[in-house]
Amino acid sequence: MINYKEKLGAIRAFVFDFDGVMTDGSVWTYGDGETVRCGNIKDGYAIQYAVKKGYIVAVISGATSKSIDNRMASLGVEQCYTGCGDKTKTFNDFLQKNGLREEEVLCMGDDLPDYPILKRAGVSTCPADAAVEIREMCDYISIHPGGRGCVRDVIEQVLRLHGQWFHQDAVIW
Repeated sequence: MINYKEKLGAIRAFVFDFDGVMTDGSVWTYGDGETVRCGNIKDGYAIQYAVKKGYIVAVISGATSKSIDNRMASLGVEQCYTGCGDKTKTFNDFLQKNGLREEEVLCMGDDLPDYPILKRAGVSTCPADAAVEIREMCDYISIHPGGRGCVRDVIEQVLRLHGQWFHQDAVIW
């Protein structure tokens, strides 16, 4: 069996669920029906850094919210698929559009709707507080819960392995 760290060498793309991965899963609903989610600034930094380094970053989420689209656009993520009832079809389209093989994709999800694409990804990962069934099948379980650094954790591991993480003489802002 191949260690998940060995699989990280092939990673060229990241696919993340949104709620429960980039957020702690909390959704605040206001009287006018608008919902608000809270993300992690360190996760955001890692996402935009990976994009600048040439990695493909995408979100595949069942949720639909302009705030998700806006957050991802602000980080340079051009492939934000929301309202996905069938994540497998979206994942297939993502692979084809980007000329990727499954083993080149690290996927992070936290709950049962993510299971089919986690099963197919080259490296399947999840936050520390993911559903039991997801934790049991993933290659790597972050030490961080959703919305609290799990996204940065996996991005940083891949970029470090590829020699593309922080270098004090080449800080990118």
